[in-house]
Amino acid sequence: MSLKDTRYYALDKTSLLDKFQTSEAGLSTDQAKKRLEENGPNALAQGKKKSLFQRFFDQFKDFMIIVLLVAALISGFVAQEWADAALILAVVIINAVFGVFQESKAEEAIEALKEMSTPEAHVKRNGKLETVSSEALVVGDVVLLEAGDIVPADIRLIDSASMKIEEAALTGESVPVEKEAQILPDEDIPLGDRKNMAYMNSNVTYGRGVGVVVGVGMDTQVGQIAGMINKAEETSTPLQDNLNSLGKTLTWLILGIAAVIFVVGIFNNHSGLPMNELVINMMLVAISLAVAAIPEGLPAIVTIILALGTTRMAKRKALVRKLPAVETLGSTDIVASDKTGTLTQNKMTVEKFYQYGKLNDAASNITGADKVLQVMTFANDTKIQNDGVLVGDPTETALVQFGFDHDYQVEDELKKEPRVAEVPFDSERKLMSTIHKLSDGKFLVAVKGAPDMLLQRVTKLQKTADEVVDFTDADKKEILKQNKSMATQALRVLAMGYKIIDAVPQTIDSQTVENDLVFAGLIGMIDPERPEAAKAVADAKKAGIRPMMITGDHQDTAEAIAARLGIIEAGDDAAVITGAQLDQMSDEEFEKKVQLYSVYARVSPEHKVRIVKAWQDKGKVVAMTGDGVNDAPALKSADIGIGMGITGTEVSKGASDMVLADDNFATIIVAVEEGRKVFSNIQKSIQYLLSANLGEVLTLFMMTLLGWDILLPVQLLWINLATDTFPAIALGVEPTEPGIMDKKPRGRRSSFLGGGIGPSIVYQGILEGLITLGVYGLAIMFPVHTANDAMHADALTMAYATLALIQLFHAFNVKSTYQSIFKVHMFKNKMFNIGVLTSFIMVAATIAVPGFNKLFHVTELNLEQWLIVLGAGVLMILVVEIVKFFQRRAGKK
Repeated sequence: MSLKDTRYYALDKTSLLDKFQTSEAGLSTDQAKKRLEENGPNALAQGKKKSLFQRFFDQFKDFMIIVLLVAALISGFVAQEWADAALILAVVIINAVFGVFQESKAEEAIEALKEMSTPEAHVKRNGKLETVSSEALVVGDVVLLEAGDIVPADIRLIDSASMKIEEAALTGESVPVEKEAQILPDEDIPLGDRKNMAYMNSNVTYGRGVGVVVGVGMDTQVGQIAGMINKAEETSTPLQDNLNSLGKTLTWLILGIAAVIFVVGIFNNHSGLPMNELVINMMLVAISLAVAAIPEGLPAIVTIILALGTTRMAKRKALVRKLPAVETLGSTDIVASDKTGTLTQNKMTVEKFYQYGKLNDAASNITGADKVLQVMTFANDTKIQNDGVLVGDPTETALVQFGFDHDYQVEDELKKEPRVAEVPFDSERKLMSTIHKLSDGKFLVAVKGAPDMLLQRVTKLQKTADEVVDFTDADKKEILKQNKSMATQALRVLAMGYKIIDAVPQTIDSQTVENDLVFAGLIGMIDPERPEAAKAVADAKKAGIRPMMITGDHQDTAEAIAARLGIIEAGDDAAVITGAQLDQMSDEEFEKKVQLYSVYARVSPEHKVRIVKAWQDKGKVVAMTGDGVNDAPALKSADIGIGMGITGTEVSKGASDMVLADDNFATIIVAVEEGRKVFSNIQKSIQYLLSANLGEVLTLFMMTLLGWDILLPVQLLWINLATDTFPAIALGVEPTEPGIMDKKPRGRRSSFLGGGIGPSIVYQGILEGLITLGVYGLAIMFPVHTANDAMHADALTMAYATLALIQLFHAFNVKSTYQSIFKVHMFKNKMFNIGVLTSFIMVAATIAVPGFNKLFHVTELNLEQWLIVLGAGVLMILVVEIVKFFQRRAGKK
């Protein structure tokens, strides 16, 4: 029976559990495993994947490949050059293999991103709570839901508490729906009114609940609704769109040039060929030039580079969920980060303590003989587990940890002086008291709480470890002074007091217990900044990125932490704004003043959207962190939404572009560095490919105009095959250039041809062409063979070898746009070294290996000729090095 035919909402709990042969303790592991094998994973059906053969065949649908096949047919059937035809077909097939390889790599990367975005579910198995991938859920599983979770399957609730679920994707209802576990009437009820049902991919916004899985995968409501597909879609990045646009422009330009070469070649006819043979030859040359020069592989190469970037980022704790995030990260101007857990450790820690009239650092000596240490660990509800883990309120666990750090055996002391009574904390009196039986029969009253409230109940002062004196106004004034001093440093301050009594009062309340106290001391605590956070902030500023803190914490705390991290200068109150002050501003006023603020305190998630929009309206690229359900809108609005892998809700992770596996601000800056590196490496690949293609076009164009022998189609295609793929991909994994984080962000409107790349492509492409033509001319002027045919064959072979090898030499040039190659670790990238070597062998083999030279219409070269070819490659490096030198000098000026 299908989901829509079964009214699970009308079943009582017992009938529901019986129907799915489960219980409130959940399924057993064996039951879950068996059902998973029978029904498959809890996932929406994916489109049918293409077979390897289909992918291979698809490569031949490309327009330029079709043109190349036509060239092969013309070579064979018209020109009767069957060897050339076979070689062209071989090149086409090899190109198709490379195309399949590149597509597979790109698809693997996208699949990895989809897996990364799969939410987790909290499920009962064997009576114990487990966290599993939502894809592992089966019907009959008992699932726990709480605020921030994405509902992992269709679930019938059997228990709920103040639960609300946002079901807009299913019902169009924008307001979250209240849910309850009560049985509904056995009649057709609209989807939006099924109060005891929770549907797959909806979001729990409030409360909690427990339910039984009644539908998984395609048997869910989402699975039955057309168009409801997996949210992790394959994305075309802005960079890829730009590359596709550039590719189309270049295609038409090169086709135009090829047409000109064809016409000029027909009119010149320096070789004196018959017209029919001339037309065929020039047509083949024009087609070969077009195929060789058009950078049709650029988008695939870019996708691979992006994919390799995501892999590196994952190793550095930054999990990129969407490919566009990689390139956008490199242009980030603003990083707006939560404070707690991201900039700080999310762990309260004692930083100072005041006793005996002196303020001490936490590392200073303190022992069990000091009452302040005893009181803070006695008036405390922290549970110490067998493995030493502390469970309880973060403030109280920090106090017990402080005791442990000073070798105070809290558990042993509590056994000797056990708690016999207590007055729990309440928000009105802001105190907590416990009563402990001492070994001499008397009782210790330990009191901790807010300093101003505790001081009202103090009559004595612990002056030294052994001396107690009367409490004076001067003492009170000094203690309040110390309290204020610590508070202005963003420390949370608690006061400790005690007294010894003979018997436990009959009535245990504040009036009978919390009076006539001896003041023991003050404790100052803080959620300290992460050790690496200050350096990360400094690195961000150095890179031209503005770090900002956004927190729901108090203004004083936020300002103090921000100052300690270097986000703002100490005492710079003008850089701090509260949520209440933000509410008083119109959007227009805030947009004018947004540059003034670096710290936002007491703000709600709704304020984050305003902050993002204000900066984006100024043309800035904004990265924003978030971990709560209500952070989702801001994460989606930001250019880079950053979710928290540890503390983040499933909803916030689902809305983010990147997830921090360690919730660490420093990881964001690491990711920005990786983003800049990826963009820089893509630029290198583009520079390499386009300058090489320009060199090929110029060489053929000038050869045609000058009436020289022209490089043959098979030669051009082999150059293209040998020199394009391997070095271009290898440049995508180049190490980070020195100083990459010393530059300002490249900006929202930046182009991959910017930063000097465009002009470099032009002059370097022209240089490649001129050097190749120069080698051809040199071979004619100083021939090894005197016979005319042999002389021109040698010249053409040397031009062929030069055009190919000069590109490989040039690959070293593009390792840096302006830096000398001798300063960028020429041979550090092993993948690059292997790629260049492979390309060199592929070219050299066509000349040096017997039989191959006939196939490619080239002659064997002697040592002198090879030295000229290699010298041309070295000349390419030298000229570019000289240009870079003058560019660096001009840049310094």
